[in-house]
Amino acid sequence: MPHIAIIGSGFAALTTARDLRRRGVGADITVISPRDELHYLPSSIWIPAGLRRAKALRLPLARFFARHRVRFLKASVTGLVARARQITTDTGETIAADHVVIASGGRFLKKLPGIEHAIIPCEGIAAAEAMTARLAALDGGTIAIGMATNPNEPGAIRGGPMFEYAFILDRLLRREGRRDRFRMVFFSPSARPGQRLGEKAVDAILAEMKRRGIETHLGHKMVRIEPDRVVTEGGEVAADLILFQPGMTGPEWLAATDLPLSPGGMVRADAFCRVEGCEGLWVAGDAGSYPGPEWLPKQAHQADLQARAVAANIAGALKGRPPAKAFTAELVCIMDSLDRGMLVFRRGRINLTLPALRPLHWLKRAFEHHYLRAYR
Repeated sequence: MPHIAIIGSGFAALTTARDLRRRGVGADITVISPRDELHYLPSSIWIPAGLRRAKALRLPLARFFARHRVRFLKASVTGLVARARQITTDTGETIAADHVVIASGGRFLKKLPGIEHAIIPCEGIAAAEAMTARLAALDGGTIAIGMATNPNEPGAIRGGPMFEYAFILDRLLRREGRRDRFRMVFFSPSARPGQRLGEKAVDAILAEMKRRGIETHLGHKMVRIEPDRVVTEGGEVAADLILFQPGMTGPEWLAATDLPLSPGGMVRADAFCRVEGCEGLWVAGDAGSYPGPEWLPKQAHQADLQARAVAANIAGALKGRPPAKAFTAELVCIMDSLDRGMLVFRRGRINLTLPALRPLHWLKRAFEHHYLRAYR
């Protein structure tokens, strides 16, 4: 019986497992991850406003694994021998497989001096809870919200949630009747943050910040973060609460492998999500570096599309066919502001931006309900 090993338990990993079974693949599947829960991070933006609680966004996966006949190994990967398709783990167990899917996600770069003084919102649900507690304890002051990228891989950025936090916190403070006691500043080394969304989207985002009274400190390289300020080459932003999304790179264990890595530290893949030069090795989601348009996003939707391509190509390989399914490059983002949402869509030459509308907020909430049905 063929064996497929999937590293990770996030969007790309679970979509790969589900799509393999949908395609009738009867092979043994092992999922390796230190976490047997799906953390639905897209909705963690609503934790500060009480629209979601952390418990509701942590979904146990035991039933999902049983339903799809998946063996789960609770472990952290420590290494991978590409030629042998052999995975080592911190439990001491070694897993060998006919196909290995790297879907472990990326990690945030933490080389900036003093980054420990900032909360990294997309690092997990606990970060959203910490931010909620810090905000509740403040009677006033300055909130600094910013983002940066991986200088060696400009596409390794997840900026959308930071725009959402800026708009959501502004709206929340207004609801609470204390917005006038807070200064909000958005900072980024880029003079026009969010360019992967398209120029019209950037114009709309910056206009919305101006309308809400959110100041900007843009186009200045970051130097360090201190407990009460963000220091850049273009000046300082004093702050009582700092939210910062650094650029991304690959999992730490990749450095000890013989896998081909991009300049930014991610696994190099082709259009079929096949690891370059490595038979039977695949990558989907944030851990990979892929060919495609310069705006190719790092987001859950793109990870799902890559995972579907991986599942299709593995299913074909098990029947002796070469890879034929290239992943679709597509960006779909609803930037929420607590009661409205701005839609950005990119695919091929299409680049659509819709202004903040109330129905789009509800569409984002409806999508969450639809997406999570597979795991509840």
